[in-house]
Amino acid sequence: MAVSEAIQTISRLTPLADVLTIVDAEIRPVTQRTIDVSAGAGRALAADATAPARPASALALQDGWALAADETLGAGGYAPSLLLRTPSRIEVGQPLPAGTDSVAPIDAVKVVDGRAEALAVINPGDGVLAPGGDSDSAIPLRRAGERLRATDLAAFYAAGIARITVREPRVRVLPVRGSGIISAAARLVTADIDRRGGIARLDDSGRGLDVAMAAESADAIVAIGGTGSGRNDGSVQTLVREGRLAVHGMGLTPGETAALGFVGARPVLLLPGRLDAALSVWLVIGRRLLDRLAAAKNSEGDPVESLPLSRKVSSTVGLAEVVPVRRNAGQAEPLAIKYLPLSALARSDGWIFIPADSEGYSAGSIVPVRPWP
Repeated sequence: MAVSEAIQTISRLTPLADVLTIVDAEIRPVTQRTIDVSAGAGRALAADATAPARPASALALQDGWALAADETLGAGGYAPSLLLRTPSRIEVGQPLPAGTDSVAPIDAVKVVDGRAEALAVINPGDGVLAPGGDSDSAIPLRRAGERLRATDLAAFYAAGIARITVREPRVRVLPVRGSGIISAAARLVTADIDRRGGIARLDDSGRGLDVAMAAESADAIVAIGGTGSGRNDGSVQTLVREGRLAVHGMGLTPGETAALGFVGARPVLLLPGRLDAALSVWLVIGRRLLDRLAAAKNSEGDPVESLPLSRKVSSTVGLAEVVPVRRNAGQAEPLAIKYLPLSALARSDGWIFIPADSEGYSAGSIVPVRPWP
């Protein structure tokens, strides 16, 4: 990248709430696509996934005896009930014979010399999958906007759904320079995009940001590096020249030098060249950007564990903050603030978020701990 003619400066830190408002107001969902179910992991549905009513008739849920439950009333091990007819053996998945409404376990019926006795009371519907019990055509298996899990895909397969309609944003990730830290951040962001239902393309380090913004092969661009006031920092100036700058300087720490803008309707997110700052901005703003492109509703997705803080965490009012924590004796132990060393990131089990209007949390406060990507 050429040396900038003017030094990039930040006139003010835009409150995080205002940045998120821009993301929500200006980013539109990408065009929906129909894909094979096998490629749906992490994708956000663009339309409800529904299946025909299944099964069409009652099926056995276990191996056993198909019988009419009312014939077993009062049955017990010491007082068997004589069945009017010898029940039929049935296996999992087979339809129930006419005149039966339940499946008794193998050891609940005794058959000797053609004489059948119930050794236990069987209730109507026991061991049976009722018609429509697997899926109801009037009730979607998953709704538009929900991200798909491996369990969902397995259920779709079993229900006979082969194709689904999704939104999968194409995101171009560009390491502005070839430093090890910037490259590491770019790989981290790329992996998280893929995991959360996008299609990430990781460019070679040093490729011009202007070239990436001119290409039409992506729905969004994420560039890492060049957002500060260093002699070689020019990412923000490139965005100003080639597109529209919405924000430079955000009320989020680490990550204050991040920028957000647009080339046409496509968002461009510029992450700082520090690993901790790039990660912080991506988690809080980048993921929100990806969610809007995918029209995803269950944006949190990852499990959150609530733990008491082992000690006080102080924060500057007006700045939102990402803080790494380690799980220790059933508590969340803060490991760093402001600058997050590589050692703190590696030793931590997750992170907590301190809103901009908070001075922090006192010891013993219950905080939600979110996992790292």
